[in-house]
Amino acid sequence: MRILADNPITATVPFDRDGKHHGFLRLPCSRDSSAWGSIMIPITVVHNGPGPTALLSGACHGDEYEGPIALQGLAHDLEPAAVTGRVIIIPYMNLPAFQMARRVSPLDGVNLNRCFPGAPDGTPTQKIADYFERTLLPLADVVLDFHSGGKTLDFIPFAAAHILNDRDQQAACVAAMKAFNAPYSMILKEIDDVGMYDTAAENAGKVFVSTELGGGGTATARSARIARQGAENVLIHAGILAGEATQNKSVEIDTTGPGCYHLAETTGLIEPLIDLGEQVSAGDALARIWPADRTGVAPQVIASSVSGILAARHFPGLISMGDCLAVVASPVQ
Repeated sequence: MRILADNPITATVPFDRDGKHHGFLRLPCSRDSSAWGSIMIPITVVHNGPGPTALLSGACHGDEYEGPIALQGLAHDLEPAAVTGRVIIIPYMNLPAFQMARRVSPLDGVNLNRCFPGAPDGTPTQKIADYFERTLLPLADVVLDFHSGGKTLDFIPFAAAHILNDRDQQAACVAAMKAFNAPYSMILKEIDDVGMYDTAAENAGKVFVSTELGGGGTATARSARIARQGAENVLIHAGILAGEATQNKSVEIDTTGPGCYHLAETTGLIEPLIDLGEQVSAGDALARIWPADRTGVAPQVIASSVSGILAARHFPGLISMGDCLAVVASPVQ
């Protein structure tokens, strides 16, 4: 049996002292640009007496911005007197990737959201994953991790929960997802959930909510507002903040059935035929893929396998074989 080493990350803030504390998760990292340097991941802890703990994170992928915007604002504005319990805020979970606007870390090429449980003696990204797995997740009752489509995908704005073996835990996650009150609320089936932060949090028994709030490697005024209001709604739902959560209409959608994901089987230029949020019937053409290197050749037509609404699409104008072209979600009746 392998005995895990101590994680080299140290926090410069207290987790158990009342007040508002700004600081860093300091990860020693010797590299070309800094021989004895450290990666300094910003963190804020707002603590006020006994109560539940919320762990809020963004930029697990470094080209996704709604979470960092919402969490920077929350870290600045939230005061201890408004809190019952504790809020741990980490706007840039994968700081090296965020600083380079990349999905994966430039230090080791590792996708943070595919390397859990991580390793305390592994690469920098694996050390971050291990610290969340063994130090931060045990502190939390509810976990909110913000995502959007980054540079390669665009989504209708939704909060998400997963199907779990523990039905009580699933019900708690779904309730928190609905409390987030995004325009859409999705029961989500991942293409591959191995190594995900989501899976680590759910396996630890936590109430876990994720999001996809837009994409294209940017944020909009609308998507940033949804993120900030959603974070406050989850904190109200958890009993950490007082007040009434917003209760705008949220359309419930589902991607747990077969045929929701549509992948490109060729490479070329995308001609979109359906926009995000539009209704789709099985057999409808979602897009054409034209050759990018010649004329006079018929495009490949990608037809929808299911009926529903277009929930996600490939964002760049060019697509490669195997890329996710579209996700069609089924409205929940």
